[in-house]
Amino acid sequence: MENKTEYKPFEVDQHLTAHGNYWAGKAGSRFYTALRDRKKLLGSPCKACNKVFWPPRSICTFCFSELKDVVEIGPLGTVETFTLVTYAEPIHPRPAPFIYAVIRLDGADTGMAHFLDEVEFGEVTIGMRVQPVFAKDRKGNILDIQYFKPL
Repeated sequence: MENKTEYKPFEVDQHLTAHGNYWAGKAGSRFYTALRDRKKLLGSPCKACNKVFWPPRSICTFCFSELKDVVEIGPLGTVETFTLVTYAEPIHPRPAPFIYAVIRLDGADTGMAHFLDEVEFGEVTIGMRVQPVFAKDRKGNILDIQYFKPL
């Protein structure tokens, strides 16, 4: 009978840094350029499903139609759900604690997670109306919206 070595699970503490460029595609490029240069928020309408996606995308999630157009949406929106982040992780774009909320902009049928500030966690409610606060130095990424705040 052959002796088998039994290996137990173990953890390796390692930290990876990866540098690279990301192309956001046509829909993403239009979205980030409008956000950076004009503080405008865009969505992708699907003519077949009558849905508007935020952020914009090139394919409909429901019917897989190609989405070629963009429409201006928001800037006001509604909190669909939220959570309080109380722990620190190197990947977080800001120190904890902070509130993440899924915001559905007016004119859109989908929401996106973003920061919610200028409000205490106990005061946040689903259905709360919010508006974006734009960064002063916009660079063409989603953090050009610094955070959302209650109306």
